[in-house]
This record gives sequence, C-alpha cells and structure tokens, in this order.
Amino acid sequence: MDEPHAVVVGGGIGGLSAALALHRRGWRVTVLERAPELREVGAGLTLMANALRALDALGLSPALRSSTHAEAPGGVRDRRGRWLSRVDAAEMIRQLGTSALGIHRATLHRLLREALPAASLHTGAEVEHVESETDHATVRYGGPDGPRTLDADLVVGADGLRSRLRAQLWPEIPAPVYAGSTTWRAAIAFPEPIPTAITWGPAAEFGMVPIGEGQLYWYGAITAPPGGHAPDELAAVRDHFGAWHEPIPALLAATPPGVVLRNDIHHLATPLPSYVRGRVALLGDAAHAMTPNLGQGAGQAIEDAVVLGAVCSGGAQGLPTALAAYDEQRRPRSQSIARASLRAGRYGQQLRNPVALAVRAAALRLTPPSATLRSMTWCADWRPPTN
Repeated sequence: MDEPHAVVVGGGIGGLSAALALHRRGWRVTVLERAPELREVGAGLTLMANALRALDALGLSPALRSSTHAEAPGGVRDRRGRWLSRVDAAEMIRQLGTSALGIHRATLHRLLREALPAASLHTGAEVEHVESETDHATVRYGGPDGPRTLDADLVVGADGLRSRLRAQLWPEIPAPVYAGSTTWRAAIAFPEPIPTAITWGPAAEFGMVPIGEGQLYWYGAITAPPGGHAPDELAAVRDHFGAWHEPIPALLAATPPGVVLRNDIHHLATPLPSYVRGRVALLGDAAHAMTPNLGQGAGQAIEDAVVLGAVCSGGAQGLPTALAAYDEQRRPRSQSIARASLRAGRYGQQLRNPVALAVRAAALRLTPPSATLRSMTWCADWRPPTN
C-alpha cells in the first residue's frame, strides 16, 4: 500500500501539531508555510491540562516539561492589587491531574518543528488554490522555484485567522470580525518569582505568566476602536497600566520598547457548518478563531491535531468516514469554547459599568475557590482518543 500523503497548509503551532500527529500515524506530510522562515510570532501562552495531554499524545512530554514553568498559585485581582479570587494549585492538580504550564510560543513551536522530518517543512510556499476530488486533492502553490502542484490524499487547512482555504472552500462564511479589544504582549527577562495572575479594571485587563528560564509573559488588553497604533506602544501601555498595582509597573520598567507587540482581537463570529469539505479539513484559527479570554486558542488547535491524527490512523482508505468523525468530535467542543471565551471577555476585560464591576467583585469574593476553579478550568477537562 502506498504511503498516504497529507499536505498541511500553515506552519504555526496548529499546523505543526497536525503534521506531527499524522506523521506519528504513518502519513507522509508536507508542510507549506508562506513565510520565508518557519518561526512563531508572539510572546507566551498558558498550556492547560487539555493541551498538555494532547502534547503528551504527540510524544513531546519529556522535552515539554523541561521547557516550561509550572504556574504558581495566583488568581484575579483588582487594579489596586486586592485579590478577588485565588487559585489553589493543589486543587487544580486534584481536579485536572496537572497544574497549568507557561511557555514561550517560540519554544513550543521549536519543539514541534524538531519532532518532524526537516524535509517535510517548506517555507516561502504561498498556497494559491486547492482542488478536492472524491479520491484525491491537489494543492497549487508558488515558491522560490516557481509554481508547483502537489497531489495529496488529505489537505489540512491550518492557515490561521485569515485562512485562504476557508475563504476559498467556505465562501459563504463571513471574514473574522473585531471583538472590541486591542492587546499588547511581551516576553521579558524577569527572574523574580511572580504568580500567574489577571488584574481587572474598567474595560481593561492585565495578565502575567511565568514561562520558564527566567522569563515572564505579560499582556494588557483594553476596549478600544480597531486599528489603533501608537508611535511608542510601550509608552501607551504605561499610560493605561502604569499606575496599577505592583508588580505591573516593575514589569513595564523591565520591558525593552522593541519587544512589545500590539494586535486587535478578531474572532470567527459565524460558526462553520462543518470543518470538512471533501478531503480538506480545517483546524485551529482557520476553523474556529476565538478570543483569548479562556486561554484556549492554542490548546484547541492542538486538540484538533491529535483527534485528526487519531481518526486518520487507517491511512487514506475510508478517509471520508474518518473526516466525518473528526468534524463530529471537534466542532461542537471547539465552537462551544469559542462562544464561552467571547462571553468571558464581555464579563471580564470589557466590563466597564461601575455597578457591574462592584457586583462582579463581590461575587468573586463570595464564591468558594473550588467553584471558581471549576468555572475557569472546565474546558481543560479533556483527554485524547485512546486508539
């Protein structure tokens, strides 16, 4: 039997996870990344229990555990530094089997990249068109050596928020829309011990996550019109958050101006009716771009990849049935989390009414820590397929 071939469009965390999941199931994979080099742009992220289990299923556990930082007990504060809710790390481990881990995006990207055959990774490859037939698919792309066409048994669309594959094959789905918030992010050297924590203010939020090796990831988000930029983005962050509680001013003082990233937050407001069309399967942001308020964007992409690999373990034979199973398993869960993440932003970072803020603070203080933890981590209670 010929080795089945999958073309993965997009070389981010979701695309590399899908390539690795299929590679471990006996597929030959070709990853097409349009950027001139294969790297992850961004700062840090939190890996909840679901993402950690998915990465364990990909065989990355040993390397991952040595490259991450177990999150110290933290919680939610107001902008004066008063704790509204605390997270008990021991209770998190009891409920989920593991604490959350902080990691730099570039580190996770490197671990995934190094687990794949180098020959499978192609940069500067701009996918122009995909044809999906009953028994095969073709991918036309431009690259350093001119236009090329690849035949594939399966095409995986992991090309992100502005997915070209989604636009081509699901033309009825509107483009992602602005979620109402803009965010600044940075990963900095900060060796002092800091708990993982979120601070809420009126229509604003600041978060901090240790990510190992003496580094820390922070982000600040505000409700604002889209398209805003400042000549000095770090100065803009200081304007919004510099008077908040410590260690926020210290983190900003330790941040070099050139490392601050600013992005408007968009999400896929119109859910896809299916993640599959013919022999093309979408995953990650291409399938269900969500706001970051539950910290599940990367985790859901990695879950997608692991499930896709599992259902496709039989190779190219029976692929339509396998892809139907992928859609059935992944679409309800990921779309539910996307909706919950949008709601979390509206009642979290975007809340600005003083009365509503006071009610929220009182409710958080009165809620038992175990109940708060369950409300924050319900989406992390997921386990990979066992086949």
